[in-house]
This record gives sequence, C-alpha cells and structure tokens, in this order.
Amino acid sequence: MGIAIESVSKYFGNFAAVDQVSLDIKTGSLVALLGPSGSGKSTLLRIIAGLELPDHGKIYLTGRDATYASVQERQIGFVFQHYALFKHLTVRQNIAFGLEIAKWPPDRIKHRVEELLKLIQLRELGERYPSQLSGGQRQRVALARALATEPNVLLLDEPFGALDAKVRKELRNWLRHLHDEVRVTTVFVTHDQEEAMEVADELVVMNRGRVEQVGSPAEIYDRPATPFVMSFIGPVNVLFNHTGLLQNAGLPTDQPHVFLRPHDVVVDTAPRDRTLPARVERIIHLGWEVQAELLLEDGQALMVHLEREHFDRLNLEFRQQVYIKAKEERVFAFDVADSWLNEGKQLSHDRR
Repeated sequence: MGIAIESVSKYFGNFAAVDQVSLDIKTGSLVALLGPSGSGKSTLLRIIAGLELPDHGKIYLTGRDATYASVQERQIGFVFQHYALFKHLTVRQNIAFGLEIAKWPPDRIKHRVEELLKLIQLRELGERYPSQLSGGQRQRVALARALATEPNVLLLDEPFGALDAKVRKELRNWLRHLHDEVRVTTVFVTHDQEEAMEVADELVVMNRGRVEQVGSPAEIYDRPATPFVMSFIGPVNVLFNHTGLLQNAGLPTDQPHVFLRPHDVVVDTAPRDRTLPARVERIIHLGWEVQAELLLEDGQALMVHLEREHFDRLNLEFRQQVYIKAKEERVFAFDVADSWLNEGKQLSHDRR
C-alpha cells in the first residue's frame, strides 16, 4: 500500500476544506487530485505531506500511521508551483542541498546529483543559476531536488501552473516518462482536466471537500458517477427535459435534465428517424474540428463538435435548418437542482 487516507477532515473555522475523505493510492502509481478552486485538493495534499494536520482521520504511508509524523519522518518529496529553488545556488547545488542536510557522503552526493542531472536532461546546465534557466528547466530542477533523497512519495502542487501552454504540454509528457522510469508513488494537484487525463493513471475528482469519483481517465470520462463529474471533465450540454421535446430523439424522459457531450450529437441536413430539428446559430473553426452552436425549437442551445471532413460534407451555413440525434449510449440523465446548474461550466442554457 502506498498511501491510505481514512475519513480525513480539515476545518478552517466553520469551513470544511476536506470533508470525510477516504482514499487508497497504490504503490508506484501516479494519481491526480482534480477539481476546481476550493475543492480541497491542495489541502488534502498538504495533509499527506504533513504541512497541515487533519482535525479527524488517519494518514498511512507505506503501511504505517503517519498522521502526526513530522515532514522529515514521512520521507516525502514536495514540488511547489513556483519552483522554490535557492537563487544563490547552482543547479547542482540545489539538487544536492537535501542530501547535504541528510549528511550523505560527498562521493555519494556527487554520484546522485549527476544521476539526476542525466535523468532531467540538464547535465550541461549544472553550473547555471536558476535565473539563467527557463521556467520549464527550473521546474525540472525542482523535481530532481525532490527526488534526490529517494523519497517514498512525491507530491506535486500545481507543478505546471506558472508555465505557458506549450511548456506545460512538454513537461506533462516528460513527467509521465520520468514516472515510468523512477516509479515513485506520485500525487499531483491540478485543476486542468486535460493535464490530469494525459498524465495520471488514476483521477480523484474532488468538489466541496469531498471525493466525487475515483477511476481511470477513461472510466471518469465514459462513466461519470455524478452530474458534477460529467460537467467538470470535458465539455457538456445540459438539456432541460421538461417539455418532452427530447422524447422524439429517444432520449430519457424520466429525469428533468439530460447531459450530452458535444461530440456525441449526430448532425444531418435532412430529417431521419427520431431526429430533432435545429437551427445553426454559430460556426467556429478550430482547425481539425469545427464547433457549431445549434438552437432547438424550444429555445435550448446545443453545442456540437464535428470533425472537419464531416463538416465539409454537410456544408453547414449560418441559420441553416439541420436535424440532430444523440448517440443513445452516450447520454446521461441526472436529477439536478437548478442551483447546481448555475454553478456548472460549459453548459448550454435556455435562450428563449
């Protein structure tokens, strides 16, 4: 067992930042704590690290109770969003810092530092200072420093949040390859769904201090357990089912709301069996994909994603009449309060 979290809660005043969270993280896995700001993911990470103490519950690391163990006793490597490198030390000296504090023999320190410089592909930059490195290079040095003392667990708090999109993409690939090589149990916090799904073996989706769902990226995306997970992981349309309009398309009618991914809508220019009429309101070209905003007869907006080749065949135009049908196996129905819908992201809205 890598990390076991048992009924952990953390309060700040009357606010439950983490609320009765239980979670098992396997040895050698790479797990993402994913959720919006204020969901409790960073607080949970800090509790695992020993930077915060839980008000209730237990933390077990590699099978032993570490709830009240010191940061040093936990043998954890921690990487912050803003690198936290020592500006007056070179790359080599930054990586060696923790080893010197731990009183490793000089020869062993030198060997370990060179080993890590090779691992992070910065051997030729060992004598540079942090100010002489790019943001991506500095984050790699921060990761090497965290790995230097051979920790049992590596924790990353929004490790790529301060970097631009291109560098983030490159570092995500690099982190995945690094983990496959070193196999340290790794937990990283992010609010970026694409980042989490690209890097992690398993996602822990959090909301309001609680765990909504745990699973592989494919399980989370294809079989969402709650409306929050459905809306947070990828774009989604929420259609209000109160008019019965959706019955013609074979969609569920026993729930007031139907959740539908934009790429799970079939669009045609002629009516077919069990299709619904709609009007093209907007077309957005995104390179290999085209995004079309449609308006149903009852005033509900529907966002659709079409592959470029399919869009070209349809030859869609503004204000054109089209006919839509959902891929029935990709439709989810939830009974959702209107107050929750108002908090959702990337949802369609009634435009009557």
